Amino acid sequence: MMRRICEPVIENLAAQTLRARMPVESPAAPENQPRRDFAHLEAFGRTVAGVAPWIELPEKPREEAVLGARLGDLVRRGLDHATDPTSPDALNFTRGGQPLVDAAFLAYGLILAPETLWRPLPADVKTRVLTALRATRQIEAGLSNWLLFPAMIEAFLAVAGTEWQPEPIDRALSAHESWYKGDGAYGDGSDFHWDYYNSYVIQPFLVTLLTALQPVTDRWQSHLARMSARSVRYAAIQERLIAPDGSFPVLGRSMAYRTGAFHHLAHQAWRGTLPTEIAPAQVRCALTAVIRRTLEPAGTVDAGGWLQIGLAGHQPSLAEPYISTGSLYLCSLVFHPLGLPATDRFWRDPAADWTQRRIWSGADSPADHALKET
Repeated sequence: MMRRICEPVIENLAAQTLRARMPVESPAAPENQPRRDFAHLEAFGRTVAGVAPWIELPEKPREEAVLGARLGDLVRRGLDHATDPTSPDALNFTRGGQPLVDAAFLAYGLILAPETLWRPLPADVKTRVLTALRATRQIEAGLSNWLLFPAMIEAFLAVAGTEWQPEPIDRALSAHESWYKGDGAYGDGSDFHWDYYNSYVIQPFLVTLLTALQPVTDRWQSHLARMSARSVRYAAIQERLIAPDGSFPVLGRSMAYRTGAFHHLAHQAWRGTLPTEIAPAQVRCALTAVIRRTLEPAGTVDAGGWLQIGLAGHQPSLAEPYISTGSLYLCSLVFHPLGLPATDRFWRDPAADWTQRRIWSGADSPADHALKET
């Protein structure tokens, strides 16, 4: 499924045919705000963030190792073309606000796969990538989860050993600390929303940038234990949201991100930081059910293999004005556990029912309890 979703984006950018071949479906976008200017960086940045842990994994079976080496090479070629102003697939890092978001997803992917996607790049391509990421500093982030996008970019610049700015990281961490609502959930801004933005962006970005910065500076390490504990609790909540058939509540905006709703649970599984009461195998089975429920229905992709708007098939009315074909590739973030070796318990242990499937089959199960901070 990862190949089905991600290869069209990676292969076409490497061949400099992404703009020519990827359709841009955006039914709710105002006519004066076309999404075509943003869609290709959206698709690439989100796809790279999704496949990075698997590409980075050194302990792959032989067939996967060959495929991983090929896709890693294609991503590196894509980085070259994306930042080459003479390429037909040069991507937009500066026009409008949206490039800030997807430059951050690209930086996120590079943080997750430094040995395969960053360090092997030729020096001139590295320079262009760094220049493109720094160019997003001219875009102002709103008082919402968007504060995490410049923070993630600066975190990558710091990890890359180049010039970086601490202020966006300070601002994002202090804002999210003030927006914490309790029991593992942050507001998206000062208000709490019933949606999946704690999973799409907030929790994985917070823990990733804090962890990545540990070797660089101890400036923010007082946040890590507290925010990590919240991320574990939110993973427990996410696992409980998955119904026995792999469906989940359709709540709030951006539901067309499909499996991206469980980015956080997938990320915690890959990090090995699931709640102690949740067996990795039950998360494997739960996420597999979610993937089958949302990525297998007819209409998920078009005849050319490109994602179409929807949650369970082609459902264009689910689109908000900012949703287009490119943004749909946030669904690839569910593939983070592929970055675990085959020997890991996540893959090795026998199949296990997840919480909702176990309870609704009549099996006894412990009660759930909120996270209380002292």
